[in-house]
Parts: sequence; structure tokens; C-alpha cells
Amino acid sequence: MTILLLGSGGREHALAWKMLQSDKCSKLFVAPGNAGTEAIAINKNISPTDFEAVKKLVIEEKIEMVVVGPEDPLVAGIFDFFKNDEALKNVPVIGPSKNGAQLEGSKEFAKEFLVKHNIPTAAYGSFTAATLEKGQQFLETLSPPYVLKADGLAAGKGVLIIQDLEEAKTELKNMLVDEKFGQASSKVVIEEFLDGIELSCFVLTDGKNYKILPTAKDYKRIGEGDTGLNTGGMGAVSPVPFADAVLLEKIESRIVKPTIEGLQKDGIEYKGFVFIGLINVKNEPIVIEYNVRMGDPETEVVIPRIKSDLVELFQAVAAEKLGEKTLEIDERSATTIMVVSGGYPEEYEKGKAISGIENVQDSIVFHAGTKTDNGQVVSNGGRVLAVTSYGTNFQEAIAQSYKNIEKLKFDKMYFRKDIGFDL
Repeated sequence: MTILLLGSGGREHALAWKMLQSDKCSKLFVAPGNAGTEAIAINKNISPTDFEAVKKLVIEEKIEMVVVGPEDPLVAGIFDFFKNDEALKNVPVIGPSKNGAQLEGSKEFAKEFLVKHNIPTAAYGSFTAATLEKGQQFLETLSPPYVLKADGLAAGKGVLIIQDLEEAKTELKNMLVDEKFGQASSKVVIEEFLDGIELSCFVLTDGKNYKILPTAKDYKRIGEGDTGLNTGGMGAVSPVPFADAVLLEKIESRIVKPTIEGLQKDGIEYKGFVFIGLINVKNEPIVIEYNVRMGDPETEVVIPRIKSDLVELFQAVAAEKLGEKTLEIDERSATTIMVVSGGYPEEYEKGKAISGIENVQDSIVFHAGTKTDNGQVVSNGGRVLAVTSYGTNFQEAIAQSYKNIEKLKFDKMYFRKDIGFDL
């Protein structure tokens, strides 16, 4: 079948790499893609949120399935756009409905869903500019640190964790009144801080049945020892070493099952990935957030550990027959290290020539922010490449990725040298 994958990051390169291993995928388009997807598929310079352009491509190229990588088109309602269009309604979209995408599109919607379905999560309050004073009073009832979350999409940067009460009150005003994160922070969720270690749980669902994918842990901060500014993610490890059978059972029975059942009870159509951000507090899993797509860079360690045919799984999702499928997982560990542009996540330059990719051995290089310029691969984003390796344990896999990163070169290249330090 001919498939269209929407997106342009490391997540999309990893999904493309895996889908092309299936004999069910005869032709793959990626829109807009990057230099990595260009080498293995057909890139189309189309924005994933330009639904009319996507429609035109689907009709012209007789595309039979659309897989959505990033959250923006899902929150904007691409699933519903296809479902309600006479020419597109028979083309399955792997991703939730617009209503289901609200789990990521609105922090308030997600918190209400969690509370309604008795899924463990932190205590919270939701505030707007009109209720700023109430929000500041709510902060006074909490112990530091204070967690402020922009309600809408802020490209993974809309969460602030602040130690000082007065600073937290000022930042709340900055978000609500001064629009620090634009429209995304016109509403802010304030949460109690949970002290523990984070992990991610990924689920593929057809809305009724589900498969739990390998667990992963990512490293969000730019600096070693988890210091400095938040990024889109600087590396990831799978499986999570501390996620033992007891914790995994709790995650499934208390969080995954009630989430899928909650979607059904609320009449929410959902065919795609659910990414559950968790924190392990004294061996009790608690939900921090939902995302409605795979994480990045976690995809670059989770997808390589799936032995099953991914396209076959997607077909089962579309047909609501996921329960009939078996999910086979590679026992090995996988790790990925992100190589980023100097200055990221703040100001950085693009267009830096990248060399050494062809010298990498026994690791997979997934492209994130890259493009081809006159036959030369150049940087085209903050996070540039993800170097993924397998190992009998995460230490071995990490060592392999670092060994290969030594072969890569571009001006002002940066990467964290301590991924996995806390495990």
C-alpha cells in the first residue's frame, strides 16, 4: 500500500525506517520530511496542518493510509477532516479525533479526564487572566516547588517549575497577562509538585483494544545533571531499568486500562498512540500528562525495539482488530543521544554542513533537524541528529552511541555526555 507520513523530525525518520521494513508498504511519502527521510522515501514539501494540500496529495498519489507524527495536525482535527470528506473518508488516519487530541491540546481537559476516570494525578487548579488573583492565592496553599503549565500547545516548552513563591506569582502573571507563551498560556494549570523519577509509557490503541509498547525515559534539560533550560529532549533510554513487573502491572491496571475505558465511556474516537508521561513516586505511578502521539526522542528507542510489522499493526488499528495481533519486542536495550545545534534551545544557526554520518557503524542515525542543500546534508533545526544503538543493557548501548557521535562533525555541535546518569 501507499502510505503518507506527516512530520519532519527524528520521530518521523524512525517511523519511516520501521514502516519501510514491512512488505505491506510499497511506497512511502513523508511531508515535509528531512534529509534522512529523503534518502529512504519521497519527501513532499507540504505542511502537516495544510489539510487541503494534504488532501490533494492523497488523491493524486492514491494514498491508502495517513500516519500522523506530530501533535499539531491532530489537535487541528485532521482525523475529522478525513472522516467528513467524501473523497477521503475511506483513507484511515492513524491518530485520534480532534476531541481525543484535546488530551494534549488542553492541559485542563486532560486533568478533568484524569479526575473523572479516577486515574492517579497531581492536585491542580486552572486559571485565566480574569482569575489571576485566585491563582496566586492557590499557589500560597502549595509547598514549593511550584508547577505552572500553559494549557495549550507550547512546543514542549510551556511548563515552568519554580522554587520561590513570589517568582511563581510573577511568572503566573507573565503567562496569563503578558502572554509569555502566546495563546497557549491564556489559561494556566497550576499543579502540586511530585517528587520522583519520570518515565514514559506508550500505548497503541484502536479505541477498544490496546498494546503497551516498550517503556522509555527521556532527558529534557540542555545541561548535564539535568540542569538548564528545557528542550524537546536530549536523549532517551528503553526499557526503563527501574520499571519492574510490579510497577508495570500498576501502570496497566491503574492508568492504561482506565484511560482506554475512559475514552470509550466518553464517546471519544481514538485510533493511534497515547503517550502517558508518568512519575514514579515511591513505586506508585502517577500521570503528569498525556500526549496524543509518540514522543521524540523516545520514538527513536521504542520503535527500534518493536519486532512486529508496524504497518500490519496500523492496519489492525484502522480495522479495530488490534486485539488479534501479537506485539513482539526485542529484548535488547536501546538508547539514543541527540546531537543539537550550539545555542539550542535558545538562538542557534542553521545551515551547518554535517559530515561523518556515513562513517557510523553499528548504530542508527535518525535525522531530526536536517535538510539537503546541493547534495550536502546541513542542519535545519535545534535538534539535528539522534544516534540510536542497541546493547545487552543501557550502559552498553549508550557507550556505542557515544563512540559513533565522535565520528560526526558540524560547527557548534553539542550533545549531553551523561544520558542515563541517574539510572
